[in-house]
Amino acid sequence: MSEGLSRVPVSSRWAPAEEHLPADLAELAGPTEGIVELPLHLVWSGLRAFDLGDEKLLLGMYRIVLLNGRREDCARYLDAALLVAHWPILRKMLGRGVRTVWESRFTQLRPAAAA
Repeated sequence: MSEGLSRVPVSSRWAPAEEHLPADLAELAGPTEGIVELPLHLVWSGLRAFDLGDEKLLLGMYRIVLLNGRREDCARYLDAALLVAHWPILRKMLGRGVRTVWESRFTQLRPAAAA
C-alpha cells in the first residue's frame, strides 16, 4: 500500500453513514407502547403498523428503522431504553455493517465481553 494514501473510512451500502445515527442515545425518544405506523419511506410494502406490546412486532419495527432510517427516524420511532434492553436480540437480526456502526458509536450496545 502506498504511504501517501490516507486512511479515510469508506462508507458501505450495508451500513448507515455516521451522520444518519443520533449523536447520543438520549435523542431516541420514540414511543414505548401502543401502535406505531411507520411511513412509506421506511416501509414500502408489507406490515406498516406495529403493536409495541408484542415483542416480535417491536423487534421487527426496530429492525426496519435501524436498517432504513435516518437520524430523524431513529429519534422519532426508537426509544433508548427499549433499544438497549432489546439490543442482544436485535444485533443478531442486523447485518454486520449496521451492528458495527451502532456498537462503535454507543458503548452501551457493545456485548459485555467486548465492552
